[in-house]
Amino acid sequence: MSVIEVIYINKQLNMEWYRIFLHTAKVENLTKAAQQLHMTQPSVSYAIKQLEDSLDVKLFDRLSKGVKLTAEGAALLEYVEPSFALIDSAERRLQALKDFAAGELRIGASGPMLKHLLLPALDLFRADYPAVRIHLFQGKSAEITKRLKDGLIDLGLVHLPLDEDPELHVSPLAAIQDCLVVGPPYRQLNGQPLSAEEIAKIPLLLLSPESSTGQFFKQWLNDQGVQAEASLELSSLEMQVECCERGYGAAFVTRRFVERELQEGRLFELPTLVPIPPRSVGITVRQSISLPLIAGQFRKMLMHSR
Repeated sequence: MSVIEVIYINKQLNMEWYRIFLHTAKVENLTKAAQQLHMTQPSVSYAIKQLEDSLDVKLFDRLSKGVKLTAEGAALLEYVEPSFALIDSAERRLQALKDFAAGELRIGASGPMLKHLLLPALDLFRADYPAVRIHLFQGKSAEITKRLKDGLIDLGLVHLPLDEDPELHVSPLAAIQDCLVVGPPYRQLNGQPLSAEEIAKIPLLLLSPESSTGQFFKQWLNDQGVQAEASLELSSLEMQVECCERGYGAAFVTRRFVERELQEGRLFELPTLVPIPPRSVGITVRQSISLPLIAGQFRKMLMHSR
């Protein structure tokens, strides 16, 4: 047997000695302590003797009707009792986390993904685990990955592809299809497919240059030899839709996120000569860091809901 194994076994024995000491101190009787611990009375006596020998101090006075703590035993009890209470509390806390009856879910996503992909799953999760506190961060993909690496969130929904990063692991979640949409004042444009040059002549309502959606759109035009600038640079899908409906120009958005507006005739999709390639949304986590049980459960729900 190695030295490490001996130390480990001794620590286990010491913990058991202290547990027996605590029960005996509370009932002041070896036989009653043995009954509570489902042990024999000689085993309890032996454990206490071992503890006294290891500490080199007498812990109990043996009386005719039981035992009574010595002054040193009482001093030891002041530390042993709260220590075991703390361990019990820790075990209850861990069990609550395992049962998803406590803890917190920390997750990030961009605005459109938050509303259309994340919130429906969060609604189901919250119904199943109402005691879990949800911390939600809304931001661009670059902000989400930074928060992940800083340990501020546990899961992130991001647009793919992401730049290679050895600190992150990404799992594809859903395919999305982008489109160009306009409001009623530009409805006449939704006839013949438009070339990149024709699209660039329309006032464009785009998200900020830092957004992955805005970068994707500009790259798509660049691949066709056309550069375009935004007429209105906006910070949210909601403002894109609002300005589109008011006739300020064309917005580049994910079709799924404007389905209702398209169905109700408040927006119209513009056909393009060169098809807009599909994109993906993924779930990203830190590569070498264990995912909290709660975050793992939500990730599983999210993946199965797609």
